[in-house]
Amino acid sequence: MTKLRVHNFAITADGCSAGPDQSLHNPLGVGGERILGWARETRSFHRSFGIDGGEEGVDDDFMIRGIDGIGATIMGRNMFGPVRGRWEDSEEWSGWWGDEPPFHHPVFVLTHHRRDPIALSGGTVFHFVTGGIEDALEQAVEAAAGADVRVGGGPATVRQFLRAGLVDQMHLAIVPALFGRGERVFDDDVLTTDFECVEFVSSPSVAHARFVRTSPR
Repeated sequence: MTKLRVHNFAITADGCSAGPDQSLHNPLGVGGERILGWARETRSFHRSFGIDGGEEGVDDDFMIRGIDGIGATIMGRNMFGPVRGRWEDSEEWSGWWGDEPPFHHPVFVLTHHRRDPIALSGGTVFHFVTGGIEDALEQAVEAAAGADVRVGGGPATVRQFLRAGLVDQMHLAIVPALFGRGERVFDDDVLTTDFECVEFVSSPSVAHARFVRTSPR
């Protein structure tokens, strides 16, 4: 059965997954680069962009596991880009990742505005879904053809799927930093009591906690 997975989702020690004041120039918010610094040092991250080098080890292992068995990705519009409103006003925008994004499979972007799919090099096709998270999940499961589906982010999108009880597995990368303010995925109406921590390991840069759902969805 296809599982819905959250992988390599980084949060600070005080629960922020993005810094304050997100913008085109600061897509992760002020100071947000610190949240993903561990991932960008890995060999897998380098390889996904066709770059040599990068570090192996615990962090790289989790990066590899985060893409293993994934056949489709779901993301929010904020993760796709900073543009808002009708797509007609920003049709040239095709994501942060350039002409060959690192997904290499169908990606379903949650939006309130219709847009035709965008096919890019390497097998990535962005589909724009206006019917909400259940519609996006249904389309992603079909496109994954038996593989799993990943919720890529951002925080608001992960929060919606958690709130709806649709997430089967979740990997949090806990960064040793304190932001004080920023965007959080866990709030008062996101219940996580149906999850059990089945793995907890650490590298010098980040602690990895993997959770699985203990009750059927």
